[in-house]
Amino acid sequence: MIELNFSNMMTEVLEEKGISERQIEAMRDRISRAHCELTGKNWPELAFQDLISQDTSAVAEIAEWIRENSDDFLVLGIGGSALGPRAILEALSPFHNLRKRPRVFIYDNADPVTMNSILSVTDIEKVAVNVITKSGSTAETMASFMIIWDALSKSMGENGKDRIVATTDPQKGNLRKIAGDRGLKTFSIPPGVGGRYSVLSPVGLLLAEVIGVKSKDLLRGAADIHPKCSDPEVWKNPAYLFGTLLYLMDREEKRNINVMIPYSDSLKFFAEWFCQLWSESLGKLGAGTTPYPSLGTVDQHSQLQLWMEGPEDKSVMFLRVEDHGADVKVPEIFKDMDGIAYLGGHSLAELINSEQEATELALSRNKRPNMTVHIPCVDPYHLGQLFHFLEMATAFTGFLYGVNPFNQPGVEESKSFTYGMMGRKGFEERREEVERARARKACYRL
Repeated sequence: MIELNFSNMMTEVLEEKGISERQIEAMRDRISRAHCELTGKNWPELAFQDLISQDTSAVAEIAEWIRENSDDFLVLGIGGSALGPRAILEALSPFHNLRKRPRVFIYDNADPVTMNSILSVTDIEKVAVNVITKSGSTAETMASFMIIWDALSKSMGENGKDRIVATTDPQKGNLRKIAGDRGLKTFSIPPGVGGRYSVLSPVGLLLAEVIGVKSKDLLRGAADIHPKCSDPEVWKNPAYLFGTLLYLMDREEKRNINVMIPYSDSLKFFAEWFCQLWSESLGKLGAGTTPYPSLGTVDQHSQLQLWMEGPEDKSVMFLRVEDHGADVKVPEIFKDMDGIAYLGGHSLAELINSEQEATELALSRNKRPNMTVHIPCVDPYHLGQLFHFLEMATAFTGFLYGVNPFNQPGVEESKSFTYGMMGRKGFEERREEVERARARKACYRL
């Protein structure tokens, strides 16, 4: 089971810069209200909690077909539809494309160079495509889907559709209509599950099965930690403590930047997944804190100076892996050079974990708050725990702030401007607004 150590957030370690038990106790009423929201039935978006008990047999069946009939697996999606799958891929099958088949490509940005590169290194007739968009109208995803559909149709005719799996809303949207009209293989994203909470739905589980990861192991981890993360007693609930501490650091200590730094390359993209989850869920109505993805030990040599002696506006969240699953010994050579000889006989796992602990200690001695999630090992079971723990923590924290942790009105406004610029019917006024903005910008150009 993963474990949260928050000692270095508290006054016992940080003295006046820390959070006291008294401050947490003073939050009892607010925590209780947030707990009732999280465990009640008032929010259909809480359906992400139900994913832990879903039947994944159909996902496993389609994944087996993809493995047996494809050289490459192409995921088309953006936001949670890409960050979740990528976090699973990088955590559980690093360097996948150099070692295994089918190779995996995740196209999540409307970058023509990347699309051309993918098309140039794949045989379109041997590519399985998973297009993921719940709304069925996400501009970037649907544009890339149209390009791939055209390429498949030109190469394979009507048979091209057989290489596509659509993951979308069960009933509505453009992609659902296309899938129904053209007879595509489909998976449904449950109506109440938003994109950034969808990693443990077919959005992430299909890719997991394709790369040889049993989705039931991810879900078993999530299911095992769920009771702890829904316990009404804050001192027994790691998700509630995680959210409460960051809330208090923001509101009472003005620390509104949260650095997540995994000490494992395999969790680098997990930190990026978390940043979308946290920022899009909490950043509204003037509330929220800024998540900041980092990587240990790399950012000890690029960012640590800022965390140690820069503005006192940050809390650091370490992800520490106890057993890396592999290790490499440092040979006992160059024994006449005191500056490096001490490394001989140790191992890289020893070094990276020592660096994490040293950074944690250095921050704490400098009264900079930090907490550590201890992960026994990076495997499907514990990754499932991490996903669910942080989803529960994020939704809970949204309720602490008094915001809706499931909508994203700011993103919708940006989308509407894009629709206007691209000529979507019904968004003509947005196009005119863009033209006026362009005129205003013309004054100050060099």
